[in-house]
Amino acid sequence: MTITGKEKIHIVDTTLRDGSHSVKHRFTIDDVLQVSTALNDAGVYGIEITHGDGLAGSSIQYGFSLHSEEEKLNAVKFSVTKSRVAVLLLPGIGTKVDLQKAIDCGAKMARIATHVTEADIAEQHIKMSKELGLETVGFLMLAHMEKPEKVLEQALMMESYGADVVYVVDSAGAMLPDDVRRRVLLLKDKLQIAVGFHAHNNLGLAVGNTLAAVEEGVSFIDGCLCGLGAGAGNAQTEILVAVLNRMGCDTGIDLYKILDAAEEVMRPRMIKPQVIDRASIALGYAGVYSSFLLHTYKAAEKYKVDPLDVLIELGKLRVVGGQEDMIVDIAFDLAQKEKVAGGGKP
Repeated sequence: MTITGKEKIHIVDTTLRDGSHSVKHRFTIDDVLQVSTALNDAGVYGIEITHGDGLAGSSIQYGFSLHSEEEKLNAVKFSVTKSRVAVLLLPGIGTKVDLQKAIDCGAKMARIATHVTEADIAEQHIKMSKELGLETVGFLMLAHMEKPEKVLEQALMMESYGADVVYVVDSAGAMLPDDVRRRVLLLKDKLQIAVGFHAHNNLGLAVGNTLAAVEEGVSFIDGCLCGLGAGAGNAQTEILVAVLNRMGCDTGIDLYKILDAAEEVMRPRMIKPQVIDRASIALGYAGVYSSFLLHTYKAAEKYKVDPLDVLIELGKLRVVGGQEDMIVDIAFDLAQKEKVAGGGKP
């Protein structure tokens, strides 16, 4: 696709959702208020605010949030005036009640996320979201696991349920630019609705892959301030704005204000810099869900095994979101095998 300078690119910033993974879901109310205010002032299209695993994700399985979704959403109810507040919902975790509570707290957009082969479980959630008056997004996670034709099949299902947008989601940061282009191009050709793209940076390709998606015609993309996010993080919102401005795309975002939001508001709140380390690279190489990284470190430390070995095994088993318990099982099994190999008892 040739960029003509007329393209409108809607950027949804997911710092306060995907970035939640990086801070172990410990965002304070002040964090939420200050970050969302800065994003709103900069003019981002959407601000996603939930636990990293969506509405009702705060649990022993995924990790507990410091504050409830209602507390976080209510904190920004009157300060987010230009942007729209978005929430993530995974069928099987979030419910109709959770979504209604989010609307009461000011949510305007719902992003309904399923594994790339399970769009059918989102039918009632997408229809319900539309009936409740929300801008509704279908989110096909781990899209690298299936061929473009399968991604299209699932996207068409979400479109038929009433989704306004369908995203190709590189949850593992495993895609190469050509993988992105082939999936996006097919969806753009066959869908009657908008197409979006969500990238992770485990192989250092988040910004490049997002630009490839833009060149193939997506009109919705995601980013996080300072690249904060699961695994090695997401495409950096501030970099996306700068590069898209250079490309002549219209994001509606003030570059100076988004740079200030990243440097002055978000960076001081980061527990540690968002880096691409060997475990992050292993996530992308093996095609493992990015939010598994911290769970893997914890299990590997408990059982004294190499986290890379755990990640590679997860990749071989094609483990998907919702199977976090497998991380502990694999770490335990590896520890037992090491004992046997070392001459000990299992």
